[in-house]
Amino acid sequence: MKNNSNRLAVKMLIAMVAGIAVGLGFMLLREKLGADSAVWTTINNLLFQDITAKGGEKAIGLFYIGGQLFVKALQLVIVPMVFTSIIMAIGTIRDAATLGRVSLKTFGWFLMTTVVALVLAGAVALICFNAGVFNTTIEGLSAASGSTGANPLNVILNIVPSNIGATFSVNNAVLSLIFLAIVIGLSLNKLGYDSSCTISKLCKELSEVVVTFLNFVVNKFGPIAVFMLLSRTFATYGINYLKPAAAYVILTVALLLIYLFIGYPLYIMITTKMNPFTFIKKIFKVVVFGFSTSSSAATLPLNTETNVKDLGVDHQVASFVLPLGMTVNMDGTAIMQVVATLFLAGVGGYEVTIPNLIVIMVLALIASVGTPAAPGAGAVILFTILSGVGFTGEAAMMGYALILAINRPIEMLVTSLNCAGDSVAAVTVAKSEGKLDEEVFNS
Repeated sequence: MKNNSNRLAVKMLIAMVAGIAVGLGFMLLREKLGADSAVWTTINNLLFQDITAKGGEKAIGLFYIGGQLFVKALQLVIVPMVFTSIIMAIGTIRDAATLGRVSLKTFGWFLMTTVVALVLAGAVALICFNAGVFNTTIEGLSAASGSTGANPLNVILNIVPSNIGATFSVNNAVLSLIFLAIVIGLSLNKLGYDSSCTISKLCKELSEVVVTFLNFVVNKFGPIAVFMLLSRTFATYGINYLKPAAAYVILTVALLLIYLFIGYPLYIMITTKMNPFTFIKKIFKVVVFGFSTSSSAATLPLNTETNVKDLGVDHQVASFVLPLGMTVNMDGTAIMQVVATLFLAGVGGYEVTIPNLIVIMVLALIASVGTPAAPGAGAVILFTILSGVGFTGEAAMMGYALILAINRPIEMLVTSLNCAGDSVAAVTVAKSEGKLDEEVFNS
């Protein structure tokens, strides 16, 4: 099993490097030929075109189709996987004190790491803002339109669903799904039902079917899909957009990488006394997978398998912490949103004081919790923060349009950070509960 996991990690890494290299090669070719040239149009229609978008009616889009089939296969099992794993995790813990302690540790850890991420991002971004790094003039863009602000506290209302059927029919109501699973799990616990009851057996058998399906999809098609997804992302990307937003891109990427490769290993070393390099080595395939799919939800199955089989996290702990983390633990999203908000404040000519920054960080904390675990969601939710602090002038909206255009690579790295953060939480909570198999972790 260990050899299979290592082989998959190597294949994922090779696919990522090859995908980025091929994508950058096509990006340079696109710039040389011109995005409107007949040759590039033919190449794009054959390989990269979104066949569901306007203008793609006659395209083939081989890389688009391959990548989307893989992502859809993963998304197919999000609802049953999250629902059954949380019910089994809660329903089988007979000690109410243990259940309460695990829950408190999990949410406390999520809050702590997100606050640290926000403070780091806020402090560095404010220094750059005051230094004039974000004072950029953006030309040739239309102001963003079609977005509407919303009260970030709406996320609280969305926790309790008004229709059970609607919750199971979509993938973007994960908070409601988790609420239902927790309620059912607690009810089973209260009623004293054991693993032999019908609901428990149904959840267990459905979970086994899901895991079998996912193992087949990830192992057989994962590396190929990673290559296709990354190649297409970079091949269809415009270099010209990067120039006015270079400061935002460079700063955000730097902070995300620092938190991923320095912050999280430090957390592991301090809280668990385990080898942080072993953790990074074993979680790296999850990082690559999250980067490729840009979806925490799509990465959840691999993250769960990696934590249980490679890092030695107890299955009950992993099944409780990771689905929750996918929804509410968004360190990377919070970092991106704070830096983006201060960048847009600089573009729009707004003043940012310490009280302003605190409001921005609080809004980012709330908004990140409500961010769907899907590609591109973070940049869209960003408008909630902008409207909350009043950064909605024309110049700021032009900058927002730029971020929407260029943010896909940033979102990919954000997803990697979010997924790794969930794993750090699972390892930490498992260690504190005496449910971390150190022999498996160190193997």
